[in-house]
Amino acid sequence: MLVVMKKSASDEDLRQLKQHLIDLDFDFHQSTGIDRIILGIIGETSHFDVAKLRSLPGVLEVFKIPDE
Repeated sequence: MLVVMKKSASDEDLRQLKQHLIDLDFDFHQSTGIDRIILGIIGETSHFDVAKLRSLPGVLEVFKIPDE
């Protein structure tokens, strides 16, 4: 699963998202570009409700990786 942060996302928005993921026992990798931060979420996300992540401050979009 990928989480794309808004350009306007604050450090606090990113910290809250990361803490939320840690609380749910997910690991993640951060990719920081010039305009965007993307988090790659590692773990079993097939039954994860992406609406919760989309509702967090600073989150632009959430993409689930499709099953093969």
